[in-house]
Amino acid sequence: MAVGDIAADGASVAAGNYLDIRPGAGVEWVIHNIYYATDVKVHRYKSDASVDIAFANRSGGGVFSDYFFHCSNTWYLRVENNTASAQDIAFDGVVTKA
Repeated sequence: MAVGDIAADGASVAAGNYLDIRPGAGVEWVIHNIYYATDVKVHRYKSDASVDIAFANRSGGGVFSDYFFHCSNTWYLRVENNTASAQDIAFDGVVTKA
């Protein structure tokens, strides 16, 4: 990926598990949108597990849109599936450092 490219991915996430929005080492992203099918909790997370801040808890399907979440390999987002079954979670943003 090059600076300015779209950073995007998604997956089916099992109940109680996470979709990590985490670029590779030396890469940075700004995430603008997080899409979810039902209940989620979003965490700001540090790779050594010394910081885990759950800052948003949403019920039902929707999107966190038009945000500017800065992510690196050390500081990234974890989207937690807060339901009893698997759900699709996805994101998109921009590569700011390649």
